[in-house]
Amino acid sequence: MFKILFEDFSPENNIFIWLSVAFIFAFYIAYQSFPAILFVAKEKHLMDEPDGRSLHNNTTPTLGGIGIFLSLIVVMTIVGAFLNTKILLLVMGGLTILFFLGLKDDLIVLSASKKIAGQLLAAGLLIVFTDTRIIGFSSILDVNTLPYWVSIGFTLFVYILIINAYNLIDGIDGLAGTFAFCASCIFVYLFVNAGDLSLATIAVALCGSLLAFLRLNFSKKSKIFMGDTGSMVVGYLLAFFTISFINMTQINEFSVYYKSSPALAFALMFYPLIDTLRVFFTRIVIHKTSPFKADKNHIHHRFLKSGYSHLMATLLICLINFIIVCIAFNLLHLNLNTQIICIICIGSILFLLPFGIKKFIHNQNRINSI
Repeated sequence: MFKILFEDFSPENNIFIWLSVAFIFAFYIAYQSFPAILFVAKEKHLMDEPDGRSLHNNTTPTLGGIGIFLSLIVVMTIVGAFLNTKILLLVMGGLTILFFLGLKDDLIVLSASKKIAGQLLAAGLLIVFTDTRIIGFSSILDVNTLPYWVSIGFTLFVYILIINAYNLIDGIDGLAGTFAFCASCIFVYLFVNAGDLSLATIAVALCGSLLAFLRLNFSKKSKIFMGDTGSMVVGYLLAFFTISFINMTQINEFSVYYKSSPALAFALMFYPLIDTLRVFFTRIVIHKTSPFKADKNHIHHRFLKSGYSHLMATLLICLINFIIVCIAFNLLHLNLNTQIICIICIGSILFLLPFGIKKFIHNQNRINSI
């Protein structure tokens, strides 16, 4: 009976059912694994100890990435027989490399050079064996097509940039998980429209695992952090989704996003990219220190200093980023360079707006108290 069912079943003809099952399966596996991870972390004292940069007063487990990784691997293994096996196997290989690097970093701390080397290896596997790379700049700076090796080098740079930019926003409760959940939902939509069910399945599985993680990441009593294990795995997938989306549109002249995919991808990753650029500029130019020296100058730290709670800061940041993406979808008719300039200007204004509102409310309260 099951043999006949599987032989006749076609994911392409049952997309909604297929993605729903992948989402529920990923959510269930992650949901069931987190209590065990919490128990082991507490029993073995595998906890994050509060320090000068910490925004929490209590020790907290940092192994949430294990549950995310486990659910993704199980889902991809089970659905592999129906979809693009080559893509799924290579993605699983890259995820496994970064999972163990992140796990080692969470437990005993890993040097930055070793993490970068692992990220390059994981990204290189996908680029070389699937030829999924950024082919050109889509007329940005009048560059359409890059030489092969330049294309590979630039794609590797984008992987490293997105993975580490995503890692840097994992600073307050729920931010990294909520941001990745929202971005992955949009990627599901884009991949389904493009007819790539393999990528859509990976993206929807990531949505399911992140939703289960957020339940505990926002919790007061049973809190768990994503850790480097999670941020490396999730950041790698977000980078892979971004580059895959740009690649599939650049090789398809009939795609709606043929000339605008870099701008849309930039809008999707706007917050981590703009925050990383801002922090690095502040550290290098203003404070004259290393760009990799940790501090509390991220935008999400500024939200907390302005009086916003962790939850409100997370919701505002993700809402603003979603609005930026919606704006980007409505700028597709413009020249690509114009789209990017508009996204940078509008996005910067939108992220300054909450601070202006908070300052206005504070001033009004002072006036009323006089």
